[in-house]
Amino acid sequence: MLNRRRFFSASAAVASLSALGISTEASAEPSSALPPALASLKNRRAEAQPISQEEREHRFERAQQLMQKEQIAAIVLIGGTSVVYFTGVRWWNSERLFVCVIPQKGAPFYVCPSFEEERAREQMQHAPGGSASKVYTWQEDEDPYVLVAQGLKDLGLTSGKLGIEERVTFVFSDGIRKALPGFEVVSGTPVTAGCRAVKSAAELKLMQLANDVTLQVYEAAWKSVKPGITNRQVSEWIGAAYERVGFPGDASCQVDAYSALPHGSIQPQELHEGSLVLIDDGCTVEGYESDISRSFVIGKATAKMKQVFETVHRAQAAALAAAKPGVACGAVDAAARKVIDDAGFGPGYAHFTHRVGHGIGMDGHEWPYLVKGNPTLLQPGMTFSDEPGVYLRGEFGIRLEDDMYITEDGAKLFTPQSFSLEAPFAKG
Repeated sequence: MLNRRRFFSASAAVASLSALGISTEASAEPSSALPPALASLKNRRAEAQPISQEEREHRFERAQQLMQKEQIAAIVLIGGTSVVYFTGVRWWNSERLFVCVIPQKGAPFYVCPSFEEERAREQMQHAPGGSASKVYTWQEDEDPYVLVAQGLKDLGLTSGKLGIEERVTFVFSDGIRKALPGFEVVSGTPVTAGCRAVKSAAELKLMQLANDVTLQVYEAAWKSVKPGITNRQVSEWIGAAYERVGFPGDASCQVDAYSALPHGSIQPQELHEGSLVLIDDGCTVEGYESDISRSFVIGKATAKMKQVFETVHRAQAAALAAAKPGVACGAVDAAARKVIDDAGFGPGYAHFTHRVGHGIGMDGHEWPYLVKGNPTLLQPGMTFSDEPGVYLRGEFGIRLEDDMYITEDGAKLFTPQSFSLEAPFAKG
């Protein structure tokens, strides 16, 4: 899937090659050998323990409990993260309707193109409901939406609330709505987010590994950078390093004035002595994401750089300290923003131009969000990025990002805070 991180890394590669007058077809050529710090990384794939079938059964039960609470008769999912979360079924979406319908009571059912039935049943074997789940198939010239109605009718459901997960495309949700005039179509997010936002011990363990791996790769990349290399080369090194450790991942790399753009630029950039470098993103371990940013300088940091770093470092610590069960998401953003405002980089979004964090799990960005005005209360097991930044347009930007999880009495980072611009991975 072409997400934000992959979009920018791909765009930057094309821009770099075009600027040098090289055909983009040359991007398929192998890159030079990795520097020693990156080449020495070992494969860690064996450390990842997949989510068990028993845990998926618990997720399914939790979803049905939430449907009862929200008075939702059933929810509709298409291929994507939530289908994987609940069933383990991995499905590529096309213009052909494939849905998983989870009812408030009983086994899920599927609506599937007829020629895909065998592939669907193969994956359903270990999904909640297993062989008890019905598969309704449709031929290319038939209306698939009437089968959603038929599946619900076979469960004794002809009216009520039907939850549509937010990732369901409009053409599918509209077709389902028209085929089910007796139902009220509502958001399925209270169910999907209600389950996915709170992580289990097994999920936290996978996220810990993803964060550990990302920090390890970043440190190896930092040890390898030197004046004269390009930001694209740094991104390539990190991508290759993730392959060595056994997990897919990538990173954007932005330099000097471009680091003041939170998600960077596609312009080719070269690292120099004294350059401020910002690397961002992470990897995926058994479907679970990390998202870490590190800002550092090649050589010596200026006094202004150090001032900004110290401000952002304190803001990150303030957000962490504010994050406790029962605290509103918006209060965590406010804690970090106050530090930055008090240091003279406010008000509001003047130089800290985005929220302090987002939920993270199977999606790099997911509910809930640590943003001003969000009244959602934190619960143990929720996971977020903690990523304040100060961006001085035309000069440089500094963002420090680590992921955190909510505990019974506070919050903890998966990875230690950055130590300094000149020694970001020092132990303190």
